Amino acid sequence: MPPRTPITAPQAGIADDQFRKILDNNIVSNHWLIQMVAPEMLERRSGSIIIISSIGGLRGSPVIGAYCISKAADMQLARNLAVEFGPSNVRVNCIAPGLIKTDFARALWEDPQRIEAANTSVPLRRIGEPEEIAGAVVFLASSASNFITGQTMVIDGGVTI
Repeated sequence: MPPRTPITAPQAGIADDQFRKILDNNIVSNHWLIQMVAPEMLERRSGSIIIISSIGGLRGSPVIGAYCISKAADMQLARNLAVEFGPSNVRVNCIAPGLIKTDFARALWEDPQRIEAANTSVPLRRIGEPEEIAGAVVFLASSASNFITGQTMVIDGGVTI
């Protein structure tokens, strides 16, 4: 098990400052960024906002509970803003990746035992690559998704099925 850090701390017993840091990083920062870009989108009556969440927002975890809570809140942020911004033709969606080969997850995919365990639990028998998330972002940002809003697209190799 990795050392106890704000991201790997179970929810039970997490210090308030650790919990706030996770909420600030994963929810409040999205709120601030959206507040910066939404007014122009609302004025032009066109736009697509994409929030990156995680499959952690769909499940509980004994190891990363606070992170999972924050990622569930990201999904609700997308749903709520979709209702608010929809009348102005501004779409808000969320992407919920599973384990992706990023620097953030490096400790998992560089450890042979942990990556083997992860790959065994994924129906596609591998973790995702960043470009596999990029395709969903391109789709949600394009006119091909003009009738999609308030949704969470899960991209996890089948983990949550």
